[in-house]
Amino acid sequence: MDYLNAGLDALHSRLAWVATDPFDWKFFIQASSWTVCLFESYLLLRQFPLYAKEAPPPVLADHFKADVFKKSQTYGKDKAKFSLLAGLYKQAVDSLFIHFGLMAWSWNAGGWMISKLGYGPEYEILQSIAFVFALFFVSNLPSLPLSVYQTFVLEQKHGFNKTTPSLFVTDLIKSWLVGFVIGAPFLAGFLWVFRWAGNRFVPWLMAFLLIFQMSMVILYPTVIQPLFNKLSPLAEGDLRSRIEALASKLKFPLKHLYEIDGSKRSSHSNAYFFGLPWSKHIVIFDTLIKQSKSEEVEAVLAHELGHWYYMHPTKLLSVSQLHIFTILALFPAFLRAPPLLRSFDFAPAVAAKPPTVVAFLLYQMLLTPMEAVVGIAMNAVSRKFEYEADRFACELQTQLADEKMADMGDRLGRALIALHVENLSTVWVDWLYSAYHHSHPTLTERLRALEGYKAAAAVARSAAGKKEL
Repeated sequence: MDYLNAGLDALHSRLAWVATDPFDWKFFIQASSWTVCLFESYLLLRQFPLYAKEAPPPVLADHFKADVFKKSQTYGKDKAKFSLLAGLYKQAVDSLFIHFGLMAWSWNAGGWMISKLGYGPEYEILQSIAFVFALFFVSNLPSLPLSVYQTFVLEQKHGFNKTTPSLFVTDLIKSWLVGFVIGAPFLAGFLWVFRWAGNRFVPWLMAFLLIFQMSMVILYPTVIQPLFNKLSPLAEGDLRSRIEALASKLKFPLKHLYEIDGSKRSSHSNAYFFGLPWSKHIVIFDTLIKQSKSEEVEAVLAHELGHWYYMHPTKLLSVSQLHIFTILALFPAFLRAPPLLRSFDFAPAVAAKPPTVVAFLLYQMLLTPMEAVVGIAMNAVSRKFEYEADRFACELQTQLADEKMADMGDRLGRALIALHVENLSTVWVDWLYSAYHHSHPTLTERLRALEGYKAAAAVARSAAGKKEL
Protein backbone atom coordinates (compact mmCIF):
# COMPACT_ATOMS: atom_id res chain seq x y z
CA MET A 1 0.00 0.00 0.00
CA ASP A 2 2.88 2.39 0.82
CA TYR A 3 4.40 1.72 -2.60
CA LEU A 4 1.07 2.48 -4.26
CA ASN A 5 0.65 5.71 -2.33
CA ALA A 6 4.21 6.80 -3.17
CA GLY A 7 3.56 6.20 -6.85
CA LEU A 8 0.31 8.14 -6.76
CA ASP A 9 2.00 11.03 -4.92
CA ALA A 10 4.68 11.23 -7.64
CA LEU A 11 2.00 11.28 -10.31
CA HIS A 12 0.01 14.01 -8.57
CA SER A 13 3.11 16.18 -8.15
CA ARG A 14 3.55 16.18 -11.93
CA LEU A 15 -0.03 17.40 -12.30
CA ALA A 16 0.20 20.05 -9.56
CA TRP A 17 -0.11 22.82 -12.17
CA VAL A 18 -3.79 21.93 -12.65
CA ALA A 19 -4.63 23.41 -9.22
CA THR A 20 -2.75 26.67 -9.76
CA ASP A 21 -2.19 27.60 -13.40
CA PRO A 22 -4.91 29.30 -15.45
CA PHE A 23 -6.12 27.24 -18.40
CA ASP A 24 -9.18 27.46 -20.67
CA TRP A 25 -10.72 24.17 -19.61
CA LYS A 26 -14.08 25.07 -21.10
CA PHE A 27 -12.55 25.45 -24.57
CA PHE A 28 -10.67 22.16 -24.14
CA ILE A 29 -13.86 20.26 -23.31
CA GLN A 30 -15.79 21.93 -26.12
CA ALA A 31 -13.05 21.13 -28.64
CA SER A 32 -12.51 17.54 -27.49
CA SER A 33 -16.22 16.67 -27.31
CA TRP A 34 -16.83 18.13 -30.77
CA THR A 35 -13.82 16.20 -32.09
CA VAL A 36 -15.30 12.93 -30.82
CA CYS A 37 -18.76 13.84 -32.15
CA LEU A 38 -17.44 14.72 -35.62
CA PHE A 39 -15.37 11.55 -35.71
CA GLU A 40 -18.47 9.52 -34.92
CA SER A 41 -20.34 11.40 -37.66
CA TYR A 42 -17.52 10.57 -40.06
CA LEU A 43 -17.86 6.89 -39.19
CA LEU A 44 -21.59 7.03 -39.96
CA LEU A 45 -20.86 8.67 -43.32
CA ARG A 46 -18.43 5.82 -44.09
CA GLN A 47 -21.28 3.40 -43.47
CA PHE A 48 -23.83 5.13 -45.73
CA PRO A 49 -22.57 3.84 -49.14
CA LEU A 50 -22.95 0.26 -47.90
CA TYR A 51 -26.71 0.77 -47.57
CA ALA A 52 -26.87 1.22 -51.33
CA LYS A 53 -25.78 -2.37 -51.99
CA GLU A 54 -28.51 -4.43 -53.63
CA ALA A 55 -27.43 -7.90 -52.52
CA PRO A 56 -26.09 -9.41 -49.28
CA PRO A 57 -22.56 -10.81 -48.97
CA PRO A 58 -22.18 -14.09 -50.93
CA VAL A 59 -22.08 -16.18 -47.74
CA LEU A 60 -25.58 -14.89 -46.87
CA ALA A 61 -27.10 -14.93 -50.35
CA ASP A 62 -29.13 -18.09 -49.68
CA HIS A 63 -30.47 -16.85 -46.34
CA PHE A 64 -31.78 -13.37 -47.15
CA LYS A 65 -34.73 -13.08 -49.48
CA ALA A 66 -34.53 -10.06 -51.76
CA ASP A 67 -37.40 -8.23 -50.02
CA VAL A 68 -36.00 -8.96 -46.52
CA PHE A 69 -32.54 -7.73 -47.49
CA LYS A 70 -34.05 -4.56 -48.96
CA LYS A 71 -35.94 -3.98 -45.70
CA SER A 72 -32.77 -4.48 -43.64
CA GLN A 73 -30.90 -1.98 -45.82
CA THR A 74 -33.68 0.59 -45.47
CA TYR A 75 -33.89 0.03 -41.71
CA GLY A 76 -30.12 0.37 -41.33
CA LYS A 77 -30.06 3.55 -43.41
CA ASP A 78 -32.92 5.09 -41.42
CA LYS A 79 -31.16 4.26 -38.14
CA ALA A 80 -27.90 5.73 -39.42
CA LYS A 81 -29.63 8.97 -40.48
CA PHE A 82 -31.26 9.21 -37.06
CA SER A 83 -27.98 8.51 -35.27
CA LEU A 84 -26.18 11.16 -37.31
CA LEU A 85 -28.74 13.89 -36.68
CA ALA A 86 -29.34 12.87 -33.05
CA GLY A 87 -25.60 12.87 -32.33
CA LEU A 88 -25.10 16.34 -33.76
CA TYR A 89 -28.22 17.63 -31.99
CA LYS A 90 -27.14 16.25 -28.60
CA GLN A 91 -23.64 17.67 -29.05
CA ALA A 92 -25.03 21.10 -29.94
CA VAL A 93 -27.30 21.06 -26.88
CA ASP A 94 -24.43 19.95 -24.62
CA SER A 95 -22.24 22.72 -26.01
CA LEU A 96 -24.89 25.31 -25.25
CA PHE A 97 -25.26 23.96 -21.73
CA ILE A 98 -21.48 24.20 -21.23
CA HIS A 99 -21.30 27.67 -22.74
CA PHE A 100 -24.09 29.07 -20.58
CA GLY A 101 -22.94 27.39 -17.36
CA LEU A 102 -25.62 24.76 -16.74
CA MET A 103 -23.45 22.97 -14.19
CA ALA A 104 -22.94 26.10 -12.11
CA TRP A 105 -26.66 26.86 -12.34
CA SER A 106 -27.49 23.31 -11.20
CA TRP A 107 -25.21 23.64 -8.17
CA ASN A 108 -26.96 26.85 -7.19
CA ALA A 109 -30.34 25.20 -7.80
CA GLY A 110 -29.33 22.32 -5.53
CA GLY A 111 -28.37 24.80 -2.83
CA TRP A 112 -31.70 26.58 -3.20
CA MET A 113 -33.60 23.28 -2.90
CA ILE A 114 -31.94 22.18 0.32
CA SER A 115 -32.28 25.69 1.76
CA LYS A 116 -36.05 25.24 1.51
CA LEU A 117 -35.61 22.20 3.75
CA GLY A 118 -33.60 24.18 6.26
CA TYR A 119 -30.10 23.04 5.26
CA GLY A 120 -27.14 25.22 4.34
CA PRO A 121 -24.07 24.83 2.09
CA GLU A 122 -22.18 23.06 4.88
CA TYR A 123 -24.29 19.98 3.99
CA GLU A 124 -22.24 19.25 0.88
CA ILE A 125 -23.42 15.68 0.37
CA LEU A 126 -27.08 16.70 0.51
CA GLN A 127 -26.51 19.58 -1.89
CA SER A 128 -24.53 17.27 -4.17
CA ILE A 129 -27.50 14.89 -4.42
CA ALA A 130 -29.85 17.77 -5.24
CA PHE A 131 -27.31 19.12 -7.75
CA VAL A 132 -26.96 15.80 -9.60
CA PHE A 133 -30.68 15.29 -9.98
CA ALA A 134 -31.26 18.90 -11.09
CA LEU A 135 -28.48 18.52 -13.65
CA PHE A 136 -29.82 15.14 -14.80
CA PHE A 137 -33.38 16.41 -15.19
CA VAL A 138 -32.53 19.57 -17.12
CA SER A 139 -29.91 17.97 -19.36
CA ASN A 140 -32.18 15.04 -20.28
CA LEU A 141 -35.25 17.06 -21.24
CA PRO A 142 -33.95 18.00 -24.72
CA SER A 143 -33.36 14.33 -25.59
CA LEU A 144 -36.93 13.25 -24.80
CA PRO A 145 -38.24 14.15 -28.29
CA LEU A 146 -35.50 11.96 -29.76
CA SER A 147 -36.62 9.00 -27.65
CA VAL A 148 -40.23 9.56 -28.71
CA TYR A 149 -39.26 9.73 -32.38
CA GLN A 150 -37.05 6.65 -32.20
CA THR A 151 -39.75 4.58 -30.51
CA PHE A 152 -42.94 5.74 -32.19
CA VAL A 153 -41.66 6.71 -35.64
CA LEU A 154 -38.45 4.88 -36.50
CA GLU A 155 -39.10 1.54 -34.76
CA GLN A 156 -42.82 1.74 -35.54
CA LYS A 157 -42.13 2.28 -39.25
CA HIS A 158 -40.12 -0.94 -39.45
CA GLY A 159 -42.51 -3.04 -37.36
CA PHE A 160 -40.47 -3.45 -34.19
CA ASN A 161 -42.18 -1.14 -31.71
CA LYS A 162 -44.69 -2.67 -29.31
CA THR A 163 -44.50 0.13 -26.72
CA THR A 164 -47.70 2.10 -26.13
CA PRO A 165 -47.60 5.80 -25.19
CA SER A 166 -48.79 5.00 -21.67
CA LEU A 167 -46.10 2.32 -21.28
CA PHE A 168 -43.47 4.76 -22.56
CA VAL A 169 -44.47 7.36 -19.95
CA THR A 170 -44.71 4.73 -17.20
CA ASP A 171 -41.24 3.40 -18.05
CA LEU A 172 -39.82 6.92 -18.01
CA ILE A 173 -41.28 7.72 -14.59
CA LYS A 174 -40.18 4.34 -13.19
CA SER A 175 -36.64 4.78 -14.49
CA TRP A 176 -36.39 8.23 -12.90
CA LEU A 177 -37.71 6.92 -9.57
CA VAL A 178 -35.37 3.92 -9.63
CA GLY A 179 -32.50 6.26 -10.48
CA PHE A 180 -33.30 8.40 -7.46
CA VAL A 181 -33.84 5.49 -5.05
CA ILE A 182 -30.54 3.87 -6.03
CA GLY A 183 -28.58 6.95 -7.07
CA ALA A 184 -29.10 9.03 -3.92
CA PRO A 185 -27.63 6.51 -1.42
CA PHE A 186 -24.93 5.53 -3.93
CA LEU A 187 -23.83 9.14 -4.34
CA ALA A 188 -23.97 9.71 -0.59
CA GLY A 189 -21.77 6.66 -0.01
CA PHE A 190 -19.42 7.66 -2.84
CA LEU A 191 -18.88 11.12 -1.38
CA TRP A 192 -18.64 9.82 2.20
CA VAL A 193 -15.75 7.53 1.19
CA PHE A 194 -13.97 10.55 -0.28
CA ARG A 195 -14.41 12.49 2.94
CA TRP A 196 -13.49 9.57 5.23
CA ALA A 197 -10.43 8.33 3.32
CA GLY A 198 -8.89 11.73 2.60
CA ASN A 199 -6.02 11.78 0.10
CA ARG A 200 -5.77 7.96 0.19
CA PHE A 201 -9.25 7.40 -1.22
CA VAL A 202 -8.31 5.42 -4.37
CA PRO A 203 -8.23 1.82 -2.97
CA TRP A 204 -11.17 2.48 -0.65
CA LEU A 205 -13.30 3.97 -3.40
CA MET A 206 -12.46 1.06 -5.70
CA ALA A 207 -13.64 -1.33 -3.00
CA PHE A 208 -16.85 0.66 -2.58
CA LEU A 209 -17.54 0.62 -6.35
CA LEU A 210 -16.83 -3.11 -6.57
CA ILE A 211 -19.28 -3.81 -3.73
CA PHE A 212 -21.87 -1.67 -5.50
CA GLN A 213 -21.34 -3.56 -8.78
CA MET A 214 -21.75 -6.90 -7.04
CA SER A 215 -24.88 -5.65 -5.28
CA MET A 216 -26.39 -4.60 -8.61
CA VAL A 217 -25.75 -8.09 -10.01
CA ILE A 218 -28.25 -9.29 -7.40
CA LEU A 219 -30.63 -6.31 -7.27
CA TYR A 220 -31.11 -5.59 -10.97
CA PRO A 221 -32.63 -8.92 -12.06
CA THR A 222 -34.50 -9.57 -8.82
CA VAL A 223 -35.78 -6.09 -7.93
CA ILE A 224 -35.33 -3.62 -10.79
CA GLN A 225 -36.03 -5.60 -13.96
CA PRO A 226 -39.37 -7.00 -12.68
CA LEU A 227 -40.58 -3.39 -12.48
CA PHE A 228 -40.34 -3.22 -16.28
CA ASN A 229 -40.68 -6.80 -17.50
CA LYS A 230 -42.31 -10.03 -16.37
CA LEU A 231 -39.96 -12.94 -15.82
CA SER A 232 -41.73 -16.31 -15.83
CA PRO A 233 -40.26 -19.79 -15.42
CA LEU A 234 -39.64 -21.27 -18.86
CA ALA A 235 -42.41 -23.71 -19.68
CA GLU A 236 -41.74 -27.43 -19.54
CA GLY A 237 -40.88 -28.86 -22.93
CA ASP A 238 -38.13 -29.63 -25.38
CA LEU A 239 -36.31 -26.30 -25.00
CA ARG A 240 -36.22 -26.42 -21.22
CA SER A 241 -35.04 -30.04 -21.25
CA ARG A 242 -32.25 -29.21 -23.70
CA ILE A 243 -30.98 -26.24 -21.68
CA GLU A 244 -31.13 -28.02 -18.33
CA ALA A 245 -29.31 -31.05 -19.75
CA LEU A 246 -26.59 -28.85 -21.28
CA ALA A 247 -26.16 -26.88 -18.05
CA SER A 248 -25.94 -30.11 -16.05
CA LYS A 249 -23.29 -31.62 -18.35
CA LEU A 250 -21.18 -28.46 -18.10
CA LYS A 251 -21.78 -28.18 -14.34
CA PHE A 252 -23.18 -24.71 -14.88
CA PRO A 253 -24.78 -23.67 -11.54
CA LEU A 254 -28.23 -23.01 -13.04
CA LYS A 255 -30.75 -21.96 -10.41
CA HIS A 256 -33.57 -20.48 -12.50
CA LEU A 257 -34.51 -20.54 -16.18
CA TYR A 258 -36.71 -17.63 -17.20
CA GLU A 259 -38.68 -16.39 -20.17
CA ILE A 260 -38.99 -12.61 -20.33
CA ASP A 261 -41.78 -10.72 -22.10
CA GLY A 262 -39.50 -8.70 -24.38
CA SER A 263 -42.31 -8.54 -26.95
CA LYS A 264 -44.07 -6.13 -24.59
CA ARG A 265 -41.84 -3.37 -25.97
CA SER A 266 -40.09 -4.64 -29.08
CA SER A 267 -39.81 -7.48 -31.60
CA HIS A 268 -36.04 -7.65 -31.12
CA SER A 269 -34.72 -10.77 -29.38
CA ASN A 270 -31.90 -11.80 -27.06
CA ALA A 271 -30.77 -14.23 -24.33
CA TYR A 272 -28.35 -13.83 -21.43
CA PHE A 273 -27.35 -15.15 -18.02
CA PHE A 274 -26.61 -13.38 -14.74
CA GLY A 275 -25.91 -14.11 -11.11
CA LEU A 276 -23.20 -14.88 -8.59
CA PRO A 277 -20.56 -17.58 -9.24
CA TRP A 278 -22.51 -20.24 -7.32
CA SER A 279 -26.02 -19.28 -8.51
CA LYS A 280 -26.77 -18.43 -12.13
CA HIS A 281 -30.01 -17.53 -13.90
CA ILE A 282 -30.71 -17.76 -17.65
CA VAL A 283 -33.16 -15.38 -19.31
CA ILE A 284 -34.55 -15.96 -22.81
CA PHE A 285 -36.67 -13.40 -24.65
CA ASP A 286 -40.06 -14.68 -25.72
CA THR A 287 -39.34 -13.24 -29.17
CA LEU A 288 -36.28 -15.49 -29.53
CA ILE A 289 -38.35 -18.54 -28.59
CA LYS A 290 -40.98 -17.64 -31.20
CA GLN A 291 -38.45 -16.84 -33.94
CA SER A 292 -36.10 -19.83 -33.56
CA LYS A 293 -36.25 -23.60 -33.22
CA SER A 294 -35.41 -25.22 -29.88
CA GLU A 295 -32.11 -26.63 -31.14
CA GLU A 296 -31.08 -23.16 -32.38
CA VAL A 297 -31.95 -21.50 -29.07
CA GLU A 298 -29.91 -24.24 -27.38
CA ALA A 299 -26.96 -23.27 -29.61
CA VAL A 300 -27.34 -19.62 -28.61
CA LEU A 301 -27.27 -20.68 -24.96
CA ALA A 302 -24.25 -22.88 -25.64
CA HIS A 303 -22.47 -19.74 -26.84
CA GLU A 304 -23.55 -17.87 -23.69
CA LEU A 305 -22.30 -20.72 -21.50
CA GLY A 306 -18.99 -20.43 -23.33
CA HIS A 307 -18.66 -16.97 -21.82
CA TRP A 308 -19.17 -18.53 -18.39
CA TYR A 309 -16.77 -21.40 -19.08
CA TYR A 310 -13.95 -19.05 -20.09
CA MET A 311 -14.79 -16.63 -17.23
CA HIS A 312 -15.35 -13.74 -19.61
CA PRO A 313 -17.57 -11.74 -17.20
CA THR A 314 -14.88 -12.02 -14.51
CA LYS A 315 -12.17 -10.99 -16.95
CA LEU A 316 -14.20 -7.99 -18.12
CA LEU A 317 -14.80 -7.03 -14.49
CA SER A 318 -11.04 -7.15 -13.88
CA VAL A 319 -10.40 -4.95 -16.92
CA SER A 320 -13.05 -2.50 -15.73
CA GLN A 321 -11.37 -2.36 -12.31
CA LEU A 322 -8.08 -1.43 -13.98
CA HIS A 323 -9.91 1.24 -15.95
CA ILE A 324 -11.54 2.61 -12.79
CA PHE A 325 -8.19 2.63 -11.00
CA THR A 326 -6.63 4.69 -13.81
CA ILE A 327 -9.45 7.23 -13.64
CA LEU A 328 -9.36 7.53 -9.85
CA ALA A 329 -5.55 7.67 -9.74
CA LEU A 330 -5.53 10.83 -11.85
CA PHE A 331 -8.48 12.50 -10.18
CA PRO A 332 -6.75 14.01 -7.08
CA ALA A 333 -4.97 16.50 -9.34
CA PHE A 334 -8.38 17.85 -10.38
CA LEU A 335 -10.13 17.48 -7.02
CA ARG A 336 -8.89 20.79 -5.63
CA ALA A 337 -8.45 22.87 -8.78
CA PRO A 338 -10.14 26.28 -8.53
CA PRO A 339 -9.12 27.24 -12.12
CA LEU A 340 -11.18 24.29 -13.40
CA LEU A 341 -14.38 25.44 -11.71
CA ARG A 342 -13.78 29.10 -12.59
CA SER A 343 -13.65 28.06 -16.25
CA PHE A 344 -17.21 26.80 -15.91
CA ASP A 345 -18.69 29.94 -14.34
CA PHE A 346 -18.83 28.78 -10.73
CA ALA A 347 -18.91 31.51 -8.10
CA PRO A 348 -15.49 32.35 -6.60
CA ALA A 349 -16.55 31.03 -3.19
CA VAL A 350 -17.51 27.65 -4.69
CA ALA A 351 -14.42 27.48 -6.94
CA ALA A 352 -12.12 28.20 -3.99
CA LYS A 353 -13.29 25.01 -2.27
CA PRO A 354 -14.48 22.73 -5.10
CA PRO A 355 -17.31 20.33 -4.22
CA THR A 356 -16.15 16.78 -4.85
CA VAL A 357 -19.06 15.80 -7.10
CA VAL A 358 -18.62 18.89 -9.30
CA ALA A 359 -14.89 18.31 -9.68
CA PHE A 360 -15.48 14.65 -10.53
CA LEU A 361 -18.11 15.36 -13.21
CA LEU A 362 -15.90 18.02 -14.83
CA TYR A 363 -12.98 15.61 -14.68
CA GLN A 364 -15.04 12.96 -16.47
CA MET A 365 -15.83 15.44 -19.21
CA LEU A 366 -12.11 16.06 -19.65
CA LEU A 367 -11.62 12.34 -20.23
CA THR A 368 -13.95 12.21 -23.25
CA PRO A 369 -11.19 11.65 -25.86
CA MET A 370 -9.48 9.00 -23.72
CA GLU A 371 -12.76 7.18 -23.11
CA ALA A 372 -13.36 6.99 -26.88
CA VAL A 373 -10.01 5.22 -27.29
CA VAL A 374 -10.70 2.95 -24.30
CA GLY A 375 -14.04 2.04 -25.88
CA ILE A 376 -12.29 0.80 -29.03
CA ALA A 377 -9.92 -1.33 -26.94
CA MET A 378 -12.81 -2.76 -24.89
CA ASN A 379 -14.67 -3.63 -28.10
CA ALA A 380 -11.60 -5.51 -29.33
CA VAL A 381 -11.45 -7.51 -26.09
CA SER A 382 -15.19 -8.21 -26.25
CA ARG A 383 -15.00 -9.42 -29.86
CA LYS A 384 -12.16 -11.78 -28.92
CA PHE A 385 -14.38 -13.23 -26.20
CA GLU A 386 -17.26 -13.65 -28.68
CA TYR A 387 -15.04 -15.70 -30.97
CA GLU A 388 -13.97 -17.85 -28.02
CA ALA A 389 -17.59 -18.49 -27.03
CA ASP A 390 -18.45 -19.47 -30.61
CA ARG A 391 -15.51 -21.89 -30.67
CA PHE A 392 -16.67 -23.34 -27.36
CA ALA A 393 -20.05 -24.20 -28.88
CA CYS A 394 -18.37 -25.91 -31.84
CA GLU A 395 -16.17 -28.02 -29.56
CA LEU A 396 -18.95 -29.24 -27.26
CA GLN A 397 -19.15 -32.68 -28.88
CA THR A 398 -15.49 -33.34 -28.13
CA GLN A 399 -15.65 -31.84 -24.65
CA LEU A 400 -18.80 -33.68 -23.59
CA ALA A 401 -18.29 -36.79 -25.73
CA ASP A 402 -21.87 -36.36 -26.95
CA GLU A 403 -22.73 -37.09 -30.58
CA LYS A 404 -25.87 -34.96 -30.27
CA MET A 405 -23.60 -31.91 -30.10
CA ALA A 406 -21.88 -32.68 -33.43
CA ASP A 407 -23.90 -30.08 -35.35
CA MET A 408 -23.79 -27.36 -32.67
CA GLY A 409 -21.69 -25.08 -34.91
CA ASP A 410 -24.22 -25.44 -37.75
CA ARG A 411 -27.08 -24.72 -35.36
CA LEU A 412 -25.34 -21.65 -33.98
CA GLY A 413 -24.73 -20.37 -37.50
CA ARG A 414 -28.40 -20.83 -38.41
CA ALA A 415 -29.45 -19.12 -35.17
CA LEU A 416 -27.21 -16.11 -35.82
CA ILE A 417 -28.55 -15.78 -39.36
CA ALA A 418 -32.14 -16.08 -38.14
CA LEU A 419 -31.53 -13.37 -35.50
CA HIS A 420 -30.13 -11.02 -38.13
CA VAL A 421 -32.99 -11.73 -40.52
CA GLU A 422 -35.70 -11.25 -37.89
CA ASN A 423 -34.07 -8.11 -36.47
CA LEU A 424 -33.30 -6.70 -39.95
CA SER A 425 -29.70 -6.25 -38.80
CA THR A 426 -27.18 -4.64 -41.15
CA VAL A 427 -24.94 -7.22 -42.85
CA TRP A 428 -22.67 -4.81 -44.74
CA VAL A 429 -20.54 -3.04 -42.12
CA ASP A 430 -17.55 -0.72 -42.54
CA TRP A 431 -14.54 -2.08 -40.62
CA LEU A 432 -13.70 1.19 -38.83
CA TYR A 433 -17.34 1.83 -37.91
CA SER A 434 -17.53 -1.70 -36.51
CA ALA A 435 -14.28 -1.36 -34.54
CA TYR A 436 -15.59 1.79 -32.84
CA HIS A 437 -19.21 0.79 -32.23
CA HIS A 438 -19.53 -3.00 -32.12
CA SER A 439 -18.72 -5.27 -29.19
CA HIS A 440 -19.49 -8.31 -31.41
CA PRO A 441 -17.92 -9.38 -34.71
CA THR A 442 -20.08 -8.88 -37.77
CA LEU A 443 -22.26 -11.76 -38.95
CA THR A 444 -20.01 -12.57 -41.91
CA GLU A 445 -16.94 -12.55 -39.65
CA ARG A 446 -18.58 -14.94 -37.20
CA LEU A 447 -19.81 -17.31 -39.91
CA ARG A 448 -16.35 -17.39 -41.45
CA ALA A 449 -14.82 -18.14 -38.05
CA LEU A 450 -17.44 -20.83 -37.36
CA GLU A 451 -16.43 -22.66 -40.50
CA GLY A 452 -12.85 -22.75 -39.25
CA TYR A 453 -13.89 -23.90 -35.77
CA LYS A 454 -16.09 -26.66 -37.19
CA ALA A 455 -13.28 -27.90 -39.44
CA ALA A 456 -10.82 -27.90 -36.53
CA ALA A 457 -13.31 -29.74 -34.32
CA ALA A 458 -13.88 -32.35 -37.03
CA VAL A 459 -10.13 -32.92 -37.35
CA ALA A 460 -9.83 -33.26 -33.57
CA ARG A 461 -12.68 -35.80 -33.47
CA SER A 462 -11.14 -37.77 -36.32
CA ALA A 463 -7.75 -37.83 -34.59
CA ALA A 464 -9.37 -38.94 -31.34
CA GLY A 465 -11.23 -41.73 -33.17
CA LYS A 466 -8.02 -43.03 -34.79
CA LYS A 467 -6.28 -42.92 -31.41
CA GLU A 468 -8.97 -45.12 -29.89
CA LEU A 469 -8.57 -47.64 -32.73
